[in-house]
Amino acid sequence: MSSSASRTSYGAEGAPYGHPSPRTVRRARSAPYVFLVPATLLFALFFALPIGYAVWLSFRKVHVSGLGLGSGARTEVWAGLQNYTEAFQDSELLRGALRVLGYGCVVVPVMLGLALLFALMLDSEKVRLAPVTRLAIFLPYAIPGVVAALLWGFLYLPDVSPFYFVLDRLGLPQPDLLDGGPLFLALSNIAVWGGTGFNMIVIYTSLRSIPAEVYEAAKLDGATPTQIALRIKIPMVAPSLVLTFFFSIIATLQVFNEPTTLKPLTNSVSTTWSPLMKVYQDAFGRNDIYSAAAEATLVAVVTLLLSFGFLRAANRRTKRDVSQGEAG
Repeated sequence: MSSSASRTSYGAEGAPYGHPSPRTVRRARSAPYVFLVPATLLFALFFALPIGYAVWLSFRKVHVSGLGLGSGARTEVWAGLQNYTEAFQDSELLRGALRVLGYGCVVVPVMLGLALLFALMLDSEKVRLAPVTRLAIFLPYAIPGVVAALLWGFLYLPDVSPFYFVLDRLGLPQPDLLDGGPLFLALSNIAVWGGTGFNMIVIYTSLRSIPAEVYEAAKLDGATPTQIALRIKIPMVAPSLVLTFFFSIIATLQVFNEPTTLKPLTNSVSTTWSPLMKVYQDAFGRNDIYSAAAEATLVAVVTLLLSFGFLRAANRRTKRDVSQGEAG
């Protein structure tokens, strides 16, 4: 064999032909990070930076000198934990949190229960016009929350609601849904009506991913459709139920649109009905952005802790079920 045939040919960048050069390898490795730069910048500018600024404001306050007149009479100073202490002692914020707790106890179980029921019904072999039905259930989610609240708000008003007209013609009682205890049901109905479709789509998609062989094996064993739904479908879509419950908890703690939109229609909804309404009132009603920042930070921390605690409990239960299944 000649020496020229045994030589290795090299490219312009010093790498053997058929092998990438070091510069090409570095470019390939850095490509994912280059594509992440726009998303990282947007996240930092419009998410992380506002959150950091709000947390920084929560530790500040305005110090007023004298009568508060003049250019230097109002100065921003360090407040430490004073804003958080006042937030914990604020009875309006506590009452708003309790209202949201009662609101969530109604919304979350009903909404997820209906979503699971509709998903199981649409996944049945006997269902007719499944695409149309699925679209009809999902359509309320596409309506903005403010528009949905306005729609239902006018349906709740006795003077303009067709429901009250029918009740009056039938001689039936006409309850005031915007006053007292029924107000919780009225607000919950708006949330359930708007959120059931989204949760149904999530659960239904998970149901469609279950292999058909699982159902066929269950039918060969003599399982009825109800038994298949209770013992196969629901356990296998448990991760989707956890996900929808997680989203529902976050949406419940951050309720704002529905009570704010219904407030002009009734005197039963105060400006501090929910914690976020209290934050809005302090920031733009009382012009105290520092207390509002502390309250918003507390709401975010509580939401994070509840969500993290629920996910941790769900993961622990999943691992326990898996270990028991392997042992069995």
